[in-house]
Amino acid sequence: MSDFDLDLRTVEEHIDEEFELDGEIVLGVLDGTTPADDWLEAVSTGNVLVLCVEGEVNELASGFARDVKESGGNLIHFRGFLVVTPPGIDVNTDRL
Repeated sequence: MSDFDLDLRTVEEHIDEEFELDGEIVLGVLDGTTPADDWLEAVSTGNVLVLCVEGEVNELASGFARDVKESGGNLIHFRGFLVVTPPGIDVNTDRL
C-alpha cells in the first residue's frame, strides 16, 4: 500500500470555510404592509424568504422582484408562498 497522508483537521477547516453562510430562513407575510426595500435588504444580506402571499403576487412583489432577479437571485411562487433566494442559492423544482 502507498503512503497516503491525509490531514483531516486541515480538510475540516477548509470545509467550514467553504460552507459558511451568514443568512437564515425568514418567514413572513407578503401583503403590502412591509416595504419592498425591507424584503430586498433581507435577501441581499443572504437570507432566504418564505412569504405567505395574501393578494396578487405580481403586484405585491413588484417592488423587489426585478432587483432580486437582476442580482442573480430566484423567486418561486408555490402553493400560496413566494420563496425568494439570494444569488448562489437555487430552488430545485424537479419534483413538482
